[in-house]
Parts: sequence; C-alpha cells; structure tokens
Amino acid sequence: MIVGRKAPIRMKAFILAAGYGTRLKPYTDSIPKPLFTVCGKAILDRTIDQLIYSGCQGIIINTHHLHEQIEHHIQKKRYPVPVVTRHEKEILDTGGGIRNVADFLGSEPFLVVNGDIVTDVDYNEVYQYHLSHSHPVTLVLHDYPEFNCVATDSKGFVKGFYLGKKPDNALPDLAFTGIQVIDPQIISMIPETGPYSSIDLYRNLIENGPHVKALVLEKPYWIDMGTPKKYLEACRELTAPRVFEYVYKRPPDSALAVSKLAGDGSDRTYYRLQSKNQSLILSDHGITLNAPRSEAASFVAIGRHLRDKMIPVPIIYDVDLFSGQVYMEDLGDVHLDHWARQSSVQSKVTLYRSVLGTLARMSVDGAKGFQSHWTCQTSHYDHDLIMERECHYFISAFANGVLGMNLPVTVLDDEFSVLADRALSNGCTGFMHRDFQSRNIMVKDQSCHIIDFQGGRMGPVQYDLASLLIDPYAGIDPVMQDEFLSFFLEVYSGITPVHRADFIENYIHVRITRNLQMLGAFGYLSRVKGKKQFEAFIPPAVISLKRNITHLEGCSFKGLKKIIEKL
Repeated sequence: MIVGRKAPIRMKAFILAAGYGTRLKPYTDSIPKPLFTVCGKAILDRTIDQLIYSGCQGIIINTHHLHEQIEHHIQKKRYPVPVVTRHEKEILDTGGGIRNVADFLGSEPFLVVNGDIVTDVDYNEVYQYHLSHSHPVTLVLHDYPEFNCVATDSKGFVKGFYLGKKPDNALPDLAFTGIQVIDPQIISMIPETGPYSSIDLYRNLIENGPHVKALVLEKPYWIDMGTPKKYLEACRELTAPRVFEYVYKRPPDSALAVSKLAGDGSDRTYYRLQSKNQSLILSDHGITLNAPRSEAASFVAIGRHLRDKMIPVPIIYDVDLFSGQVYMEDLGDVHLDHWARQSSVQSKVTLYRSVLGTLARMSVDGAKGFQSHWTCQTSHYDHDLIMERECHYFISAFANGVLGMNLPVTVLDDEFSVLADRALSNGCTGFMHRDFQSRNIMVKDQSCHIIDFQGGRMGPVQYDLASLLIDPYAGIDPVMQDEFLSFFLEVYSGITPVHRADFIENYIHVRITRNLQMLGAFGYLSRVKGKKQFEAFIPPAVISLKRNITHLEGCSFKGLKKIIEKL
C-alpha cells in the first residue's frame, strides 16, 4: 500500500478509445465514436483539452477500431503537451490497455478516462483527491440511475460491482463515470498478455486488499455517448445555452424547457427550446456522416443564401453538421393552411398574394449566386428526377401501395417520359423550393416566412406555383387558383420577361407531376411510415388530379388517364 506521495507530481492520462461503439452502429462502422463532434468539436478533442487545462503533462490514447482515423486526427493537431496514440492489434480491454501503455505513464499516479463521455468534471480536483489519500485506486462515482451498479460503504470505499442484487451492507448504488486515478504499482497485478478488465482487477483488490477509494460527485454534468439518443441529447444540452447567450446576449435564466413539436411528413425532429419568454427552434436532422452533402448542410447553405437575398426565411443561428442539429429563429406555430381556414376571403386573398410575390422574388433573386454544390439531392429539376421521384413514386407508393394495382413501376414510362419533357419545356428556371406548400409557410405578425427549403435546387418556378395552388392542405378552389395564377404572372412579368402562353403550357404539365408526387407521398407516409393523418388528403389530391388531367391535350396520356379514371 502506498503511504505517501512524492512532489512535484507530473500528471499523465490515458484515454480509452479503442472500442467498436456497437451501440452507435451503423454510424461507427465508418467513424470511431471518439471523433463524433459536440458543439463542432470532436469528443476526443474535448477530453484532451480538459485534461491539458487541468494540468496534464502527457496523454496517450489507445486505438483499435478504425485506428487510422484517430491516429491521423491526432497527428494533425499541435498540442502544448505530448499527445500520442498506441495501437492495439487486438482489443485488450481496460486493464490490458493500461498494461500496454505503462511505459508512457511512468512511475506517478495517472488518470484513466473513457473516450466516449462528455462531462464538466475537473480532472485536477480528481487527481488532487487521489493524492490526498494513500489508496492505490480512486474511482469517480455519481448517482446516475441508468448505470448505477457500484456498491460503496459508509467510509467511502468501493465494495463491489453488481448487475443484480446489491450487497446487504451497501449504501445506495452509484454509477462509475469512466474516470479513475491509478497508482502504477498495481499494474503488476494485471496479467502480462491478453485482454483483461480493470473491473476484475478491482474486484480482486476489494477481496484481497488494498482498498479502492470512491470519490462521489454531487450531480456533475456527465453523459455517456453510447447511443444515438444520448449523443444527440448531449449535443443539444451543451449547444443550446451557448446559442441562447449569443442570440439574447445573456445565458438562459434557468434550465431550458424542451418541447417536441408535432411533426409532419419529414423524418426530422423539431424542438422548441424556451427560457421564460425567449425561445429558439432546434431542427434535428439526425447524425449525418456525409456532412458536406447532407440535408442539414443544404438547409443551412440554402437558408443563409436566401436570407442574404432578403427572402423571409428563419435566421439560422448555429449548426453542427455531424449531429445534424440546426438552431434557428422561432416563427411560432401558425402555418398558412391553418391561418387561411380561419380568415376571411379577403384576408386570405391578401396574404396569398403576398406569398406569391415572395415566390416570384425567391425564384429570381434566389437563383443569383446559387451554388449547385449546396444541394443534397439533385442540382436541377430534371428528367430523371421527374421519372423516379414523381411518376414512379406515384405508381409504387399510390397506385400499388394504396390501391393495390400491382403494376410495374415502368408501365407508363413512354407517357411519363413525354410528361417529363413537357414539364421541362418552357419552364421559367430559377431557384426552386420543390415543396412550396402551405405547411412550409409560417404566418407570424401577419407576415409569411418560408421554411423547409433543404430540397431547394434550380428548376421551373411553375412547379412551386403549382405546389402552392393545388395544395390539398389549404384547399384553394379552382376559380381562385386561376385568379392567383393570373396575379402571379402579373407580378413575375414585372420582375423578369415571360411569355404568358409558354408559361401556362409548362404550368399545366408541372401541375400534373406535382399532383403525382403528392399522391405518392401521401401513400408512402400513410402506408409505409404509418402516419395515418395523411390519408385525409388523398381524396382532394385525387379530385385535383382528375380535374387537371383534362387539361392535357392529345392522346399521349391514354394510359395515365385510364388509371386516373379508376380512382
């Protein structure tokens, strides 16, 4: 047993980073967990910075799974103290890993830290606590019910690790934080070869002596990054207060209230974060490995571009592309369709005319300086997109998925190809939202704001116009649709030259492709995703398609018309 400490102490640390991160699959199949980012910084870098700030004089990191990535990451950095890696050809577990880096750690007590935790624990205080007693191991514990499995006694010693019934003489169970300080002398108790768990070592110490000391912390910030849910939770908890302070020039007055907002058709999750009368919206796109071409990256790049062009979109305050979390302005809860249903006809007409004016400006001004690499799908509305994501989508998700027709998706390809060509002919190309419908338009203070523009690309403005006018959520009657079409042409022609007959010819065809896309989406969302609320919008979308198909001239679409007649 160690009975005294030498001074001065040169603190060193060992970061455990060799694991497979199995609970975070499939993401950890291509990136090791320690390189996941929080607030734009890799978890591993956060731990290294905290250790250096606490006075650590040297750090070693074990690697195995995707070790080249961690090693390359460390080699690119310039730290004020030595930070090195040690590759394990086979995973040696905690105890075996300690034995494998003993030469680096030297003859002084050393810290061991799990590489997948985010915490505000002061490592220097932990180390000084260890130096204050004569026992060879200090385990840092706290009360965290999800992981509570460590038994202690009234004298502050660890008495056991358990999964089931705890010892009769144990105090309330606690959780191990993954932070410990170890005297190098006990390394000799670790087998010389093969994997070995430090928990087995501690059980041996508890049974045979010397004692294992517990440092119990009172509610430290600590989160295990083992699952996607926990990872995203940590990102939100650490980033949101910082964003609040940036936006409102002061930190939140208390813990942020987090409320999940009702979702619609997308897989994104939205939260409102509130502190008294201040609030932000968090759009969670989910963990994204291909960050430069991700949906979140497109949302941010396109959103900031449109904002620069004075288009009314939410202010984007902060983003972490890896976690897919975007913090933005809170525009309230009133969508255009809801507002229109509660308003007088004149108020509805006035607001829709304002939206149509915004659409015209967005198409023209949004195209200026627009970069194709911002898009996450296709850079343009093109023939292949129309065939795959509108026409085939209609057959597979609606005709087959809803109506049970069991048709080959290519059954109408000759007709669909003609339709696609006409949907591209005479199109007034500009910036295209591609889902410009009433639930992607928020009404706040009698003004409209555009959201969900991550699918933006270059394409015909007629498509966005059709998306707005035949939108089944809002249910604009055909007469008013025609009036709005005429109004839009008046506004649009005042911004850029347009040939009215050509414009309308294109509009008639993109109105069909949009209608097909809508029915495909409603079929997919209601049948595959289980969002039954979308079934209510199938009948009005069918009525719209039946009405609009009559405007197609000639006999080129007999097959499509035959299917539609059966609806």
